[in-house]
Amino acid sequence: MFSNAELLPHNDRLEKFAYKLTRNEADAQDLLQSTLLRAIEKKKLFKEGSNLYSWLSKIMYNLFVSGYRRKTKFETQYDPEPYLEKQSIEASQDVKMQFRDVDNAMNELSDDHREILVMVCVQGMQYAEVSERLDIPVGTVRSRLSRARENLQAKLEETDQKLSYVPAMRMHENRVAA
Repeated sequence: MFSNAELLPHNDRLEKFAYKLTRNEADAQDLLQSTLLRAIEKKKLFKEGSNLYSWLSKIMYNLFVSGYRRKTKFETQYDPEPYLEKQSIEASQDVKMQFRDVDNAMNELSDDHREILVMVCVQGMQYAEVSERLDIPVGTVRSRLSRARENLQAKLEETDQKLSYVPAMRMHENRVAA
């Protein structure tokens, strides 16, 4: 049997070995602590006269392998990320076009209107927060937001009208040509 103080000279080598196994500083520290704890718990199994570092490194390796097997068997098996990635689908063409239209309409707004829409509608800020940040009264925030929403809606309706006009023109051209 060994004393706990006899473990200290092996800490540096064990730490390096743990890092080689885990390739991560935090995981290496956890593995080192688990190894030392297991060694203290099982010190009665240590054969006097054998190499303490070899015994400790064997404990560390076994803990690492057990943890790795557990992780690959359970964590990846029940980890929803890969499943969700397979199930997720890219946004449809319509959604992408709507997003582009909104982005274009936002860029056509004045800086004040764009800023207030982003703060309230995108960032989810309260009117009081916006008022404080922009150093304007809450009533001004509300009226600007209302006008910004109206302007954005008008820009989006303009875009819709332009898009619906184009196919109608093409249909009319096709009829004339026929």
